[in-house]
Formats: sequence, C-alpha cells, structure tokens
Amino acid sequence: MQQPQGGRPRAPRFFRSGNLASRVFERQLMSPRPGANVNTIRQFYENLVPSYTIYDIDCPDYSFRKFTDDGKYLVAFSRNHQDLIVYRPIWLTYSCNEKCNPHDLPPKAKKFDSFFKELYSMPLASSNEYICKDFFLYMECHQFGLFATSTAQSNDTSATEGAINGVPSIEKITFYLVRLEDGVILDEKAFCNDFINLAHSIGAYLYEDLLCIVSLRYQTIHILQIRDSGNLVEVRKIGAFCREDDELFLHSHVQTSRGGSFLPGIKQRLLSYIFRKTWTEVPDQTLRVQHLKKKFYFHFQDYVDLIIWKVSRSTDQNLAFFAVYNMETTDIVSLYQNSSEELYSLFQHFYDHFHANPQNSSHGKFISSHSNNFHALDQLHIIKNKASSSSQFVKKMMASLPYTCQSQSPSPYFDLSLFRYDEKILDLNKILTIKLISAIDRHRHCTEHPIKFMPVRQPNVVKFKIKPGSDSGTSDNRAKRISSFLFHPFFPLALSIQQTYMQPTVVNIHFRR
Repeated sequence: MQQPQGGRPRAPRFFRSGNLASRVFERQLMSPRPGANVNTIRQFYENLVPSYTIYDIDCPDYSFRKFTDDGKYLVAFSRNHQDLIVYRPIWLTYSCNEKCNPHDLPPKAKKFDSFFKELYSMPLASSNEYICKDFFLYMECHQFGLFATSTAQSNDTSATEGAINGVPSIEKITFYLVRLEDGVILDEKAFCNDFINLAHSIGAYLYEDLLCIVSLRYQTIHILQIRDSGNLVEVRKIGAFCREDDELFLHSHVQTSRGGSFLPGIKQRLLSYIFRKTWTEVPDQTLRVQHLKKKFYFHFQDYVDLIIWKVSRSTDQNLAFFAVYNMETTDIVSLYQNSSEELYSLFQHFYDHFHANPQNSSHGKFISSHSNNFHALDQLHIIKNKASSSSQFVKKMMASLPYTCQSQSPSPYFDLSLFRYDEKILDLNKILTIKLISAIDRHRHCTEHPIKFMPVRQPNVVKFKIKPGSDSGTSDNRAKRISSFLFHPFFPLALSIQQTYMQPTVVNIHFRR
C-alpha cells in the first residue's frame, strides 16, 4: 500500500471488503482520491442491498406509480382512476411482547403500513374523467407534483379549424399542479378537444421551472412556467406562430393574404432551413438550380405534410426527421433524418444532453448511460455488432428520441458501475434487447426465475434477488403476466408488482433487514 504525501493511505482498487463494518473502518483509515468522495460513498451500496422479501404483502388495492426522485413520497392512484393517494416511506419498526423468531418477522410487521404512512387520499378526477396512471412529473425543488386527467378518447378524427386530419380528439385534458406535502391543488391547465400523448409522460417535458406540452392535434408546443407560488403561466406557443407578435402582425396585414392561406410558422421555419441548406450545398449557380429541383422542390409536398410526432412507433419505412429549434431566435438550427450517422454519433457520445436532469437533483446525476459509463457503452456496441444492418440499427436507436422526462430510476442498484442484472436478448435481427428489469420505468414480462443482481467487481457473486409474484412460484403459464418495479432512490427498498389478467395484483416488498 502506498502512502501519499500529506494524506492517509488509499485503498487499492481491487480490494473491496464484503463486510460492511470493515468498509466503514477502511473509510476512517483511507481517504478517497480528490473529487471521488461521492462515488466512494456510493460503493457502500455493494454491501447495503435488499436482503429480505415479504411476498404478497397485505396492502391497499391501489395502482402504485413511483417514488419521487428525492425519496420523500410514493405516489399511487385508486383502481377506478379517480383518486390520488400519497405515502411517506418509513422504515420498518416493530416490537414483540412474546418471543420472536429471529429468522422471520411477526405477522403484524408484514403489512404495507409498516413501511409506508398514508399522508392523504384526495379525489382528482371528476365523474367523466380519469387519472392517466402513466403520467406523473415531479418538481423536486418545491415538491410539486404534476398529474393529468382526461375524458374518453373520441373516434372522430375529422379536422376542425386549426386541427389536422387523422389525429384523435379528447374532449378535455386537465393538468393539475399539486403540492405533495399536503395535497393542495395549486393550479390547473385544461386543453379542450385536443390530443396530448399522456402515456409514460410522452406529451410533456419538465426542465427546471419550464413545462413543455405538445398538442398533436393542433401541432402546437405550449411552454408554461411554474412559478414559486404554484401558478402555471403560459409564456409561449410554438406552432402557427413562433414569436409573440406574429399573430398581431399577420392580422394587421390581413388584406394582403385575402383568399390565400399560410403555412404554420414552425413549418415555414423548417422549409426555410431546408431551402438554405440545399442552396449552399452546390456552389455553381447553374448546377444549384438543378440541385434545388431534385432535393427541395421534388420533395416539397413531403416536407409540407410533415407533422410533429413522438417517434415511438416503427419508422423503418417512414420518412422521419429530428429538428433542433432555437426558441429565442425562432430558427431551425439543424435537421437530421432518422437514419443519420451524424445524429447517432451525437446520441452515442452526448447521450446525457438528450435528457436533462434537474441541476439540484443529488441522485439523478448518477443515472448510467453509454456516454458516462463504459459498461453501458460496451452493451451498446454488442447490440450494434450483432445487428444485420447499420442503417436499421441507427433507426432503432433513434426511435427512442426524444426521451421521455423522468423515466429512469436513480436507484444505485441500477448504477452499471456498481451492479449487473439479468437481461435477455430475444431477436437479434430486430435488435430487441428485452430486459427483465432496468432503470427505465416500463412494465416487463414476468419470469418464473428471480432476477439476480451481481456487483461489477465480483461478477460471480449474487448480492440479492428480486422475484415478482408469489413465493410458491406456481402460476398459470397461459395467463399473460406483467410486472413493474419501483426502487427507492437511495434506500435498500423496492416494490415488485405482478399483474395477471382476471387475478388479484401481487405486491412484494424487498428491503434490508
């Protein structure tokens, strides 16, 4: 062991004790490298893991959504999607008057309220509206929660004034800003006869105090500011108009446009960018005209027909583009087709810039990606090398853009520099990597076998296992079963939830005893 000048000895990287008390003792004797203190502390999670499971715990029949990123709240919804229920995580405490089994917990401790304290239950949706159970965004600095309710979707896709054909309509969509501490509704914002994709919070993005909501039916991006007082203030609309005074200018010159129609402002910006880019590609004046005819005018109607959409469906046979828009200058900065190698290179090396975590989040900054973790980058290279076509691989990767907001768990057990967990590749030709569990907030296919977590430094040692469903493991294999996992952002605590068609939901709690 080397003795650095002016400091305590540092532990060799290969030496990591499996005993928690020994690691605490080592921390007192050996100092981490400069700037590595937080990462060194996170390595304690290799010893602090869930070690005990309560199967099919006695709990309310609610739809549990997620933990907030600061770990202070667990958000749930009633089964009829009318009520919001918020819990405070508490650590298991119990006492026994009679003799206790040291290897098991008393029955009264095996209840949901031994781990979570209900703060309140409140109605959020009216009789003809339903809470979108997949939508929830959290503003950590103020402990505000953003929820959404909507009426049933209409099959009438006929276009009204300003709307586009083929997009369904919802009579009313309402966003509620709730103070999670006490359940007070601070403000709400309603959209009528519109369509916003609420599944997995796709249609909204929260960054610091700015909330972006995308109306697909009216092709409009609404920018709202969340004030410290809890008010939702609309500061800009991007769609038909790009600047605040565009509409006023147009109406004051309406006599010049009588009998004609205008393309939306955002579409005009797009066409202008494509034209200028095509114009500068060929320096020769004669050849430039032919180049414009071939590259711009020939595809002009295709560009005009483009609509704003979340590219979550298959785009193998569809023409799709990603545009970077500057809200201040109202200019399109760059445009990439979904098969662009240049965009994929940016995606690979600057992944973290495609989804911004709050600057004051102490846990979100440790979410693993292939731009900050070489283990994740190695997994990406394995998938790419097994792909049959580079172009199809790029399209598959780009289909995840733009990323949904707050969709990844900051739990240290998903930190790829600390742990590995089971995954399974089903179809290499389709480049489908089906993970039994991951940091991404999605439902998973159930498995009969427990999901194993192994430390990176000891890949042959199983630190803990997570098994959804009943302890017996007996189930009807013909029934479709899905599972979801809710990990606390820093406690060794997790919920596994298994749902089977026409059967009761099974909730397990995994924690450290």
